[in-house]
This record gives sequence, structure tokens and C-alpha cells, in this order.
Amino acid sequence: MTDNTPDDKILTKNQRRAAARQKAQLARKKQKRRQKTGRLLLQGGIALALVAVVVIVVVVITNSIKPAGPGPANMASDGIRIGQDFVAETTPALAADDDPVPSETTAASDTVDIVVYLDYLCPICGQFEEANNDYIAGLVDSGAATVEYHPVAILTNSSVGTRYSNRAANAAACVANYSPNSFFDFNTALFDQQPEEGTRGLDDATLSDIATGIEGVVDPARITTCIDDEEFASWVTNATERAVDGPIPNSTVDALPGTPLVLVNGQQYEASTPFTNEEFRNFVVTAAGNSYADSSTATPTPTPTESGAPAEPAESETPAATPAATPAG
Repeated sequence: MTDNTPDDKILTKNQRRAAARQKAQLARKKQKRRQKTGRLLLQGGIALALVAVVVIVVVVITNSIKPAGPGPANMASDGIRIGQDFVAETTPALAADDDPVPSETTAASDTVDIVVYLDYLCPICGQFEEANNDYIAGLVDSGAATVEYHPVAILTNSSVGTRYSNRAANAAACVANYSPNSFFDFNTALFDQQPEEGTRGLDDATLSDIATGIEGVVDPARITTCIDDEEFASWVTNATERAVDGPIPNSTVDALPGTPLVLVNGQQYEASTPFTNEEFRNFVVTAAGNSYADSSTATPTPTPTESGAPAEPAESETPAATPAATPAG
């Protein structure tokens, strides 16, 4: 039989209270540890987030202040000039801070200078090319004319965020740099596959396929890398700004009014739309004739003789006859 005295009952109750207090203390310690751990994790998470933000900011700042790279070779004028047999004139690449060097004019010779500023997303540019590309090709191939293409990107924001104008102009610069004699065919191919304004445009893989698919293309692997890396994207932006700010070299045009801007021997072709090849042919012939007339030796004013009658002009003073030949089509 168990002896349950009053003291034993009190002791048992005290023990229970002590045990309860001990459990409560342990629970409070655990809670404090959990709270401390939570604070440490929160602080660590905030620290990591801050580090991530700093990294992102540094990357953005670094990219924004990264100096522009050099321009493409063979485009020292911000354009590429193509002559007989579609051979491009070679020029060194411009340093990032160099000004473009305007091409020398050939207006005094029997070769017509055609200059085209274009945006590969511009639908009016596509219409001009469709109407006149074959004619220009005939003139250039025969040596009757040179054509100088200036790719610009004024419609970069018109391709659902893909910057197609800039990317296509960069691709053109890649071809000019690595395979300049393929440029005329590449330019033609881009307009043959021109996307509609307001669409995503062609992706870089398609641009590379077009460039490397041209017969006789040189260095296709480097062209592909150049397109993928947008090697000349900053140059495209700068060249576009130079054209928009003006003036347009070898002409009286103050600044790029839009695309296409077409010059023939420095004279602006202002055509009605839709374009017709007949109208452009007539303009080329007229511009070529005007340039020849401007460069010819003018008939001198006869010098009076002692008798007051005008003297006959010397043989050397007779102006050369103006040729009536029409550039080959």
C-alpha cells in the first residue's frame, strides 16, 4: 500500500510546475532560435538581392559606356560603292571616332554616280528597287555607272521590338566588310524577301542564310558570326544619325528627308509613286547631261579689236560638243 502523505502531494505538484516551466523555457529558446535564423535568412536574402541588383546595374552601365567599335571595311563614306562587274571599291575601316570620307565624284567623266540611302524595312525603298534594280544592275555591270548604297535604320522601332532595320543594316555591313563583291546581290536578295513594315522581320538566322547563300560569297562563317554578334550595330546607329543630321555629301541635300533618297550625279531624284523605270531612266539621262554641261568649258566672251569688231575665238576657245549618248540600260 502506498503512503500518500500531504508533503508528497505538494512535492509532486511542484515537480510538475517545474517541469512545465522548463518546457516553457525550452519552447521560448527554440522560438528565439527560429526568429534569429529567420532574421539571418532574410538578411542574407536581401544581401543576395542587393548583390544581384548591383551586378545588373554594373552590366547595364558597362554596356552603355562601352565604346563603339570600328566601322566596316569598304564603307568609309558610310556607304559602299560598286562599279563595273559589281566589284566594290575597297576602303579601310573607320575608327569609332573618325568622320566618314565622302566618295570622289566621277561626274566629269562618262560614268554616272548613283547614290541610294535605304532602309531594308522601308516599303517605298522596296518599290524603288523593284522598278529600277535591273536597270541599275545593267548600268553598273557595263561600267556606265557606279552605285553607292547607304544602309540606314530609321524604322528600327517599326518591327515589333526586333529592331529589324538595324539588324538588316548590320548584316549588310557584315557582307560589305567580309565579302564586298557580294554586296549588290545581297542587297537585291534582302529586297526580294523584304518583310512588311510593322512585322517582326527576318531573324538573324535567315539573314545569315541569305548572305551565305550568295554565289561566290567569301568568309561565310565570319559573316554569320558578325550577324549573330551584331558587330556593326553601333556603326549603323551612328551612320543613321549622321545622315539624318546632314548634310548629304556631294549634293545640295541638307539632311536625309526619308528613304529612299536617290541621287544621280548629286541631283536628287524626286519621283511620283508608283515608281516607273521609264521615269528613272529619263532622270538619269538628264542628270548625266547636266553634269557634263556643267563640267564643260564655257564659250568665252569675244574680245573687242581696235576697230570695235569682235575677234574670232581662238581654236582652243571652241567648246567641246555635248555627247547625245544615252547610258546603257
